[in-house]
Amino acid sequence: FRFKDSVAEELRRADLVISHAGAGSCLETLEEGKPLIVVINEKLMNNHQLELAKQLHRDGHVLYCNCSTLVETLQSMDLSTLKPFPPGHPEKFALFLDNVFGFQ
Repeated sequence: FRFKDSVAEELRRADLVISHAGAGSCLETLEEGKPLIVVINEKLMNNHQLELAKQLHRDGHVLYCNCSTLVETLQSMDLSTLKPFPPGHPEKFALFLDNVFGFQ
């Protein structure tokens, strides 16, 4: 598909997700607990996607590659090495904001 308002249902059904390295795509997939291969776009200036992919890989949550190494990555991947992504705690951020703005 070219565009969908939400890919939540596809993520729930997926055994493996291959995505660009956009922060929203990565976090939504990892929060769903799915193994993820991120394919970085090497043509982006100030490549934040590469920075995010490298950090998530260092933390053990994703595999990453570029378009030319995707097939090799798929052939050699070991998804058992990936670590679950820890759940977020939005209530901590809300408490922080309450303290900063004096709402208590």
